[in-house]
Amino acid sequence: MVDGFQRQALSTSLQIPMIYGIDTVHGDNNLAGATLFPHNVGMGATHDPSLTYKEGQIGATETRATGIPWVFSPCVCVTRDDRWGRAYESYSEDPALVQNMETVINGFQGDNHLDRSTSVLATAKHFIGDGGTKYGTGSSGYPIDQGITYVTAKQLNDLFVGPYKTAIADHVGSVMPSYSSLQILGQDSAPTKMHARQDMITGLLKQQLGFQGFVISDYAAIDQISPDYKNDVKIGINAGLDMIMVPNQYVTFENDLTSLVNSGDIPMSRIDDAVRRILTQKFALGLFEQPFADRSNIDTIGSPAHRAVARQAAAESQVLLKNAHNVLPLSRSAKIYVAGSNADDTGNQSGGWTLTWQGQSGTIPGATSILAGMRQDAPGATITYSQDASAPTDGYKLGVVVVGEKPYAEGQGDIGNNGHTLQLSVTDRNAVDTVCAAMKCVVLVVSGRPLDITGIVPEADAVVASWLPGSEGEGVADVLFGLQPFTGRLPVTWFKAESQIPISVGDKNYDPLFPYGWGLQTGSQKGQVGNAQAAASGTAARALNSALAANNWSGAAVQRPEAVLADVQQAAAATSPQTSWATRDQLVSIARDLAEQAITTPAQMSATAALTANAEHDLVAGSTLSAVQLLVQARSLAMQIPG
Repeated sequence: MVDGFQRQALSTSLQIPMIYGIDTVHGDNNLAGATLFPHNVGMGATHDPSLTYKEGQIGATETRATGIPWVFSPCVCVTRDDRWGRAYESYSEDPALVQNMETVINGFQGDNHLDRSTSVLATAKHFIGDGGTKYGTGSSGYPIDQGITYVTAKQLNDLFVGPYKTAIADHVGSVMPSYSSLQILGQDSAPTKMHARQDMITGLLKQQLGFQGFVISDYAAIDQISPDYKNDVKIGINAGLDMIMVPNQYVTFENDLTSLVNSGDIPMSRIDDAVRRILTQKFALGLFEQPFADRSNIDTIGSPAHRAVARQAAAESQVLLKNAHNVLPLSRSAKIYVAGSNADDTGNQSGGWTLTWQGQSGTIPGATSILAGMRQDAPGATITYSQDASAPTDGYKLGVVVVGEKPYAEGQGDIGNNGHTLQLSVTDRNAVDTVCAAMKCVVLVVSGRPLDITGIVPEADAVVASWLPGSEGEGVADVLFGLQPFTGRLPVTWFKAESQIPISVGDKNYDPLFPYGWGLQTGSQKGQVGNAQAAASGTAARALNSALAANNWSGAAVQRPEAVLADVQQAAAATSPQTSWATRDQLVSIARDLAEQAITTPAQMSATAALTANAEHDLVAGSTLSAVQLLVQARSLAMQIPG
């Protein structure tokens, strides 16, 4: 297809090759058989920048192998409302975590596109403030998507500018504005569509932040600027749009643009700037030397090596919210009753933007369901599956119920649109009730956002936020059976009641069901300290060596937590901005693990939620010592509240 388009482009007088782009947003998701990664919210839950880098590399290799050199990814939005149908496209509600995960850009683009068979042009989107739209202001018939973001200038900078600074520092090749509108309180008299905001696109993005790539409009987005299409072209191009995505009325667009340039309404200097920016990226991608598809990597699409990385990402994305009586990990020889709508549905676990725009329930070529992954991981187990839990439960001591959402994308998935709610379906809820009443039960929530599980948490022995894990359901099984430890942490706040939404870290009266950054771990505590000690040096290494003293431990579990925490604080104080993320993350994970062990009741959770959430923010923002200190404080406070 792309080669056919390219032949037409090269038949024109100047023989300038075209550049074709596609939504590779969790792998080359438009292609049957491609490797599918967790959606961004799940990747945010991994807190693992090395994985997003690898995701970018694999997505680039599989996409470029089909002749496509440009991806409309990553979304560097900061999601602030769970009701948004694009919430799963965001890495986090915390801009600092979004910035940490933007290593995907380097994975996509490689070394400035020099390896042209395995790199693509990346796109940071959607500029700017798309995750902050207010519910009830949506356009195009949506409740919140394409709506209005109301912020002060400080809020705009604090929440939404940082991810674009990081993208530009990583030399991202293109930026896509948002469908949404922006009103800067105290400056703007009314909201204005982002595609029309010259002050943001040219002023902030290009001039202040120094963006050197090109700006691509969203799909037919200029049509929303005004009722007059020719005026839309004039406003959009003069605002700083360099390339326009025109799906239908391209003849009208070309005629209007030519007329506006001839009349002087659009200066030729603006055209020259846009052309220079686009041609620069085409040259960097090698399209003039090799405009046609390089098929040399076609066999890597969906390869075992690529799927192994996606499987690891799926495992690391799992967030253990509750684990009473250490029901997890499961025995690989157990007799297990499995139920729920999302246990054996690779379409549901892959979510939207999978083969089609909205995605679909059912089977995805090459994908492994969570149920199939469980059977592969534990061939010695007896696993019975009854989707609606109608099969007899007699004789089972352990159940796994996999519930959640069906696929959706963009405003089609807004809460209040197309019947979407934050409630589990009646069938899923009944399955949970049936299984959890009959045996010890583990509930997995496969969804693109937090759902209302406040009533489920007390009846389930263990609860896991599985997000949308992609094609490799065996990665989910890996942590269920202890082949990998649970290490994921919430990238967003999990609300207690829908009336709390929007709720995010840093809010006043912060009282969620589970705070930002929450995530129980099932690995060895002593192993955590040992890994951190091996990676540290100097004072930090000596402090962690002291933490490893034999009298601090009972096997692999901490026996003297206060002594260990004192050494961890000393090690954290010795870190610097040059200390690796992995080392800093391990240090804080030790303190988080000990804090979360002390937080076992709703009262303790309410009292400590702001402390643990702020600790997570401080960690990803670079303040390791502050993060550890806040977690020590949370542990101390929890222990003062009766359990």
